[in-house]
Amino acid sequence: MIPLAMMLQDTTVEALPEEAAAATASLAADAAASAPAAGNLDILQLVLHASIPVQLVMLVLLLASIASWVIIFRKKRTLDRAEREAERFEERFWSGSDMAKLYAAATERNREVEGLEAIFEAGFREFSRQRQRRGADSRAQLEGAQRGMRVASSRELDGLEHNLEFLANVGSIAPYVGLLGTVWGIMISFHGLANVKEATIATVAPGISEALIATAMGLFAAIPAVWAYNRYATKVERIAGRYDAFSEEFSSILERQVHIED
Repeated sequence: MIPLAMMLQDTTVEALPEEAAAATASLAADAAASAPAAGNLDILQLVLHASIPVQLVMLVLLLASIASWVIIFRKKRTLDRAEREAERFEERFWSGSDMAKLYAAATERNREVEGLEAIFEAGFREFSRQRQRRGADSRAQLEGAQRGMRVASSRELDGLEHNLEFLANVGSIAPYVGLLGTVWGIMISFHGLANVKEATIATVAPGISEALIATAMGLFAAIPAVWAYNRYATKVERIAGRYDAFSEEFSSILERQVHIED
């Protein structure tokens, strides 16, 4: 035991060589310098260095996103105009104006009518046409007016619903298209490991980052499209209810007028 203790006492801790200390300091400096750079994500460089199939997927998603935003702004303007037109015509209609004057204003030359005014114009035109026929009873007059209003209402709603299906398709398909680009990019990254002797995270990280951009672009295209579709579909449904209510009320007015004349 005594020789072992003496050997331990004689053992001294030698300092690191200067080269080893310098190497350690250099590694620490490199790690500190690379840490902020890793947090800087250059989206443009990731897109430009992605494979051709992934770039094609990104291009398709970008075009779909641009088309969606164009439809979103146009549809907002169309639906807002339809609501304003409905409010203005209902105010004129229920203010006690003569229906013949409203019909004459709706049938003026070089004037396009839409919304409730178009429904009123179609119903009153068919009602007047049935009244001019000999032998047409009150039931035929009302059915003709209702048929004309249904056709006009269907035409107006078709115009309001135009391109809404595109937003629905983008919202449901875009995430899967982006996922397709991601899967393809990851496949390319792992296929490239066959030529690498030693695979590390640094080897596959750039390829995976490029591939994940496709998924991000798919979500970027899908989220606004889904939101706009739900919002505008609700607006169209509310306007359709307004059209139906007006058609029923106008039919009641025409029915009372026929009974008074009879």
